[in-house]
Amino acid sequence: MARLAAIPAVMLLASGCTGEAAKWERGGWPQPVTKQGRDALHLWQGALIASLIVGGVVLAMIVGAAVLFRRRTPDQMPRQVRYNLPIEVLYTFIPIVVVSVLFYFTAIGENSEDKINNSPAVQIGVVGFQWDWQFNYLRQGLSVTGRPGEPPTLVIPTEKQIHFYLTSPDVIHSFWVVPFLFKRDVIPGHPNEFEVTVTSAGTFQGRCAEYCGVDHDRMSFYVKALPMPQYLAWLKNAKAEAAAGTNKELTIYTGPTHGQKSGGYLS
Repeated sequence: MARLAAIPAVMLLASGCTGEAAKWERGGWPQPVTKQGRDALHLWQGALIASLIVGGVVLAMIVGAAVLFRRRTPDQMPRQVRYNLPIEVLYTFIPIVVVSVLFYFTAIGENSEDKINNSPAVQIGVVGFQWDWQFNYLRQGLSVTGRPGEPPTLVIPTEKQIHFYLTSPDVIHSFWVVPFLFKRDVIPGHPNEFEVTVTSAGTFQGRCAEYCGVDHDRMSFYVKALPMPQYLAWLKNAKAEAAAGTNKELTIYTGPTHGQKSGGYLS
């Protein structure tokens, strides 16, 4: 019994969990910093609860059958029951109900993730190329381009709808900001787009989540979310640095002021 009691403790330590209560509530997911990420987290929590309930019922039935209907004498044969129509109908009906409910909430969540606002506060052209990132502020006339060993930082305002246009001139990449709880492929010749609203200020890690070549591991970047007044102050200063050429990461953007319909660089 002592060894059996030690098994959960060993599993907990081996998993590297910190014991933080909020992480258990999130089912191991990171804390979302966007409205869309919060919706995705709720969908995950619902699916996790449903799977625990279904798994508990199945486990209870297995243990109950093993205990209640075990063979008690060597020559005892269990009562043979075939074609129990009510039970077979129940076995068919319950999975259909469970799958239908999960499908409904998944479709609702997917529609929320893909919803596009016609008047976003900021439009960002994201270009993934081997092996770095370029962020173009389409209406503000500014480009932020990463350099080898110098990941770029994308600065955006909080509590504002941000529209991202994703393009690539070479191979498939994937734009992934971990606490957004969302990622989308960057495909040559097939621009993608999505919108998020960041609800928490801070600096977040971003990565390419699609293997894109020998230096794929270097395709990282940062997203810095600031309250609107601080964002406007940063933008003014960044445009001044781009015009003066004092920051190699920043350049003046002169491309289209809306998302492109063909792949390639936006600037």
